[in-house]
Amino acid sequence: MNVHHQAGSTAQPESAAEPERSLRVMLYSHDTFGLGHLRRSRALASALTAADPKASAIILTGSPVAGRFTFPERVDHMRLPGVTKLPDGTYVSQTLGLDIDDTTNLRSGLIQTAVEQYEPDLLIVDKEPTGFRGELLPTLEWLEGRDQTRCVLGLRDVLDAPSVLAAEWDRKGAVAATERFYDQIWVYGPRSVYDPTEGLQLSEATRARIYWTGYLRREVIDAADTPDTPYVLITPGGGGDGQAMVSLVLEAYEKDPTLKPDAVLVYGPFLSGEVREAFEARVAKLNGRVTAVGFDAKIEALFAGAEGVVCMGGYNTFCEVLSFDKRAVIVPRTIPRLEQWIRASRAEELGLVRMLDEERDGMTPETMIAFIRGLPSQRKPSHAGANGLLDGLDVVVARAAQLMADK
Repeated sequence: MNVHHQAGSTAQPESAAEPERSLRVMLYSHDTFGLGHLRRSRALASALTAADPKASAIILTGSPVAGRFTFPERVDHMRLPGVTKLPDGTYVSQTLGLDIDDTTNLRSGLIQTAVEQYEPDLLIVDKEPTGFRGELLPTLEWLEGRDQTRCVLGLRDVLDAPSVLAAEWDRKGAVAATERFYDQIWVYGPRSVYDPTEGLQLSEATRARIYWTGYLRREVIDAADTPDTPYVLITPGGGGDGQAMVSLVLEAYEKDPTLKPDAVLVYGPFLSGEVREAFEARVAKLNGRVTAVGFDAKIEALFAGAEGVVCMGGYNTFCEVLSFDKRAVIVPRTIPRLEQWIRASRAEELGLVRMLDEERDGMTPETMIAFIRGLPSQRKPSHAGANGLLDGLDVVVARAAQLMADK
């Protein structure tokens, strides 16, 4: 068939097919403090784009340190105006001149604009079904009316004690939002370890949309220099609440001059100021037995080279312990939520790690010395079947492909 064009005509030959649009993924990471949500979102975005050479991903995050991470090709991030959580659980804006309501409204508008412009095929929301202070609800309602984007709620393996979580979700309207807006719920852990939705009043229909992925395996993303001699890695995660653990480890090395292996301490980005200066002075007196480095986005390389690990019980750190098959002592926090303690105690039951429990073992330098001395004789996580728990990223990629096929 001959097609004649007039000048300026935009008519196309009938045989020209619409070019297939590449997959677009948007990940909402509600970070206000800490690194957990951002690092989990980065791992997911990396896996989804690596599996599809045309796919792209944007992470929306409130993390104040997002710019200090490297992101793979075709993965970018947008920084939302920051907020800070106060010790009493309330929030204040980091943005000068705006109260928390104004900041939330600004964040909410930026999220919706980003979604409208980017038109994601898949939106993965981390942990908070309605977003920070409900900021996601206008976007979720807008998406609901268009039926072009599949929405997934991603939950870590443990959220909090069931009764506490149920009250929190009730207060936030999170159960209703989960029932209404989300096509699937992905739990980034194995069902055999823990069910984070226990205690939530979810309907049978919604429970049927829950998929346990297994833990998200980590790999060395960026090469980094690591010590040539054996070392124990000491990591408080983001570091904001790691002061007690770091101090106890330093006390152990101060008290026992024969304690081996030496230690490499990684300060989290939120362990800073006078607290860090005081630690630096103590480290300097240990004559190289403990080496301290600032926040290092390349912590995977330090994990890979370590003889063992002393850490807190956050989700990402736990995934790294399992992924790099490291003997570990976990010192979980219990405030403001029991998440880390639940994860660590369950992991200890399964033989994956040892837990230093304040009530059971005591937070004394003698206890820490004994735990560090015991690291070399500890069984590795792989002996307890850890490798079978680490399929999370593969399952996520397969689930995303299935969702797009159903679309």
